[in-house]
Amino acid sequence: MIRLPRLSWRFVPVWQRNYMVWKKLAIPSILGNLADPMLYMLGLGYGLGSLLPEVGGMSYITFLAAGTVAYSTMNAATFEVLYSSFSRMHVQRTWDAILNAPMTLDDVLFGELIWAVSKSLLSGLAILAVIWGLGLYGNFWLTLAIIPVVALVGFCFGGLGLVMNALSPSYDFFLYYFTLAITPMVLLCGVFFPVSQLPPLLQAISAWLPLTHAVELARPLVVGTLPDAVPLHIGALLAYGGAGYAVALSLTRRRLLK
Repeated sequence: MIRLPRLSWRFVPVWQRNYMVWKKLAIPSILGNLADPMLYMLGLGYGLGSLLPEVGGMSYITFLAAGTVAYSTMNAATFEVLYSSFSRMHVQRTWDAILNAPMTLDDVLFGELIWAVSKSLLSGLAILAVIWGLGLYGNFWLTLAIIPVVALVGFCFGGLGLVMNALSPSYDFFLYYFTLAITPMVLLCGVFFPVSQLPPLLQAISAWLPLTHAVELARPLVVGTLPDAVPLHIGALLAYGGAGYAVALSLTRRRLLK
C-alpha cells in the first residue's frame, strides 16, 4: 500500500555518508558522468551541425547543447539511483546497517534521492560551463535559471529510477529500463531534433514524457527567452519525481521486509 512519506531532517546524514564515500573517487566519477554527453554535444554539434542550417532559429550546436543539459542531468540521476543505490541496498547491505540506527526507510530513500539530485547538478553545471565557455547562450543571466531546472530534473529522474531500483533483482535488469524508457525518451523528447519533426502520434506521446518537460524549460533559457507554460513543466517534473519516490518507498519497504 502506498502512503505519504514521513520526511525529516534525518536524511542529511545519509546524504553526508554518500558524499564522504564519493569524495574518494570524485575525479574519475565526474569524468565518467561527463564524457558521454560532452562527446555527443561537441561531436554532433560541430560535425553534424556543419551540415545543417539553423534549427529552431538557432545553430544546431546551440540546439543540441540545450538538450544535452537535460539529457546529462537525467543520465547522472538515473545512474546514481540505479547502480550506486542498488549496490548500497542489495550488495553492500549499507541500508540495513543504517536502519539499525534511529532512521526510517523514508529517511534513507530521501537521502538517496537528494544525493542523486546533487550528483546530477554536477553534470548539468558542467554542460552549462561548456555552453558559457563556447558562447552558446543568448542571455547569461537567464542561463542561471537553468541551475534550479537541473535540480528539478535530477529530482524527477531520481524518483523514477528508485522505482526500478526497488524492483530489480540484479544489475542486468537495469538494461530493460535504459532500453525501454531512457533511450526512447532521448530520441522522442527533442534532445537531438525538434519534436515537431515526429509523426503526430509520437508528438502526442512525447508531450507526456518527463524529459520533454525538462527540454522545454532548458532550451529557451539557453537561447535567452522565457519558457512557455512554466507551471505545467515544473508541475509535471515534480509530479513524476514525487510519485516515483512514493512508489519506490512502498516497493522498497515490501522488498526489505520479505
